[in-house]
Amino acid sequence: MKIITVTGFKGGVGKSTTAIHLAAYFAEKGRTLLVDGDPNHTALAWGQNGKLPFDVVTTNQVARAVQNRDFVIFDTPARPNSEDLNEMVDSCDLLILPTTPDIVSIRPMIATIQALGEAHYRTLVSIVPPRPMKDGELAQKELQELGFPVFNTMIRRSVVFTKAASASQVVRDLDDPRGVLAWQDYQALGNEIQELIK
Repeated sequence: MKIITVTGFKGGVGKSTTAIHLAAYFAEKGRTLLVDGDPNHTALAWGQNGKLPFDVVTTNQVARAVQNRDFVIFDTPARPNSEDLNEMVDSCDLLILPTTPDIVSIRPMIATIQALGEAHYRTLVSIVPPRPMKDGELAQKELQELGFPVFNTMIRRSVVFTKAASASQVVRDLDDPRGVLAWQDYQALGNEIQELIK
């Protein structure tokens, strides 16, 4: 069983959206469970109509639900302290830290993740504005220059994620061509993750 944890240092960075779409990606590869540990229960609300291609449970239900799973994705509360962060790292195969490409989101992350050292984690630049803006590339470069491991894949900003949440679906299942593009981002991210957790 592979365990992937998604956490964020600020609200609105795409943490729950990333956890949900990664669970959909890994559901294509094996038996997948999404554990919604966020007090807002975004994943539970997103999947309330049962249209998601994987099971969603709360942290209280993990012990029973985790058996016979190939992949478990954890959506955690935002703003973990250093102790919580180290515990997350110790209990998963990969820790994913989404951030938007702005200093207001990146700054709170920097101080905390410096304590992680060589732990198995990656930062993910998400909610990236469309070209010709270069916000995503600049954020990736800044994080790399600070010595943080960064995914090559970035997740584009799109209204299709809001549409998917309203429909209790993942973007690939929407009847909207923008969903195909957004899903391609998560497919690329999933492919990168698979290489990291082999």
